[in-house]
Amino acid sequence: MPPPAKPSPELLPFEGFAPDALDFFIELDAHQTRDWFLENKQRYDVMIHQPLSALVASLSLAFAVHDIPLLGDAKASLFRINRDVRFSHDKHPYKTNASAVLTRDGTKRSQGVVYMQFGPDECFAAAGFYALEPDQLDAFRRHILAKPDQWSCVEAALAADNLALSRDNMAVRLPRGFDAATIGERGETIRLKSFIVRMPLTRQQTGTSDLVDDIVAMTRAAIPLLEFGWAALRK
Repeated sequence: MPPPAKPSPELLPFEGFAPDALDFFIELDAHQTRDWFLENKQRYDVMIHQPLSALVASLSLAFAVHDIPLLGDAKASLFRINRDVRFSHDKHPYKTNASAVLTRDGTKRSQGVVYMQFGPDECFAAAGFYALEPDQLDAFRRHILAKPDQWSCVEAALAADNLALSRDNMAVRLPRGFDAATIGERGETIRLKSFIVRMPLTRQQTGTSDLVDDIVAMTRAAIPLLEFGWAALRK
């Protein structure tokens, strides 16, 4: 009879990534082979996977304290290190960053999220609605036009906390069914394909437990955007 399996260690609170933890991805990028990754998987688990899992768990607890309806766990919230290369010209098998998402149902499927990404070149946290389905995007845009005063309050609340909607994902022209003559000053906003705010993170921030408080503060500031979007999608 095989010996009983050892219980998994209890996840400790997030204390920060080690100072050189994210440099692991520089090495991974230089090798990009399964053999190398398997030889170094324990380093990845200790330096990246475990602290990111702890961060998600700590954020879930902190969000509950602040009545923020987002949650996650290590199994459902973390994105895989493996890249999907089926439809990509870049056949490198591994990502060179680590990321996770917290949502209202704890899965990656729902919209209105907090997303975090950590790599050697860039670290950031973001909140909002990304890569909406066409019907969701149409509903969001039309909700903005139907509730202009409410949307103005969302923009003002974000600006008060030094947050602004990202303009990185924007259509070249107004989508079909939207008239520039009636939209007026909302034209640029209606061209957005995603409605997200981002907060860049320094290496110093990622190395301490204060990162939890930083992301909670950003999420609280983004609540007007999240609530507006949830109402627009009626979910």
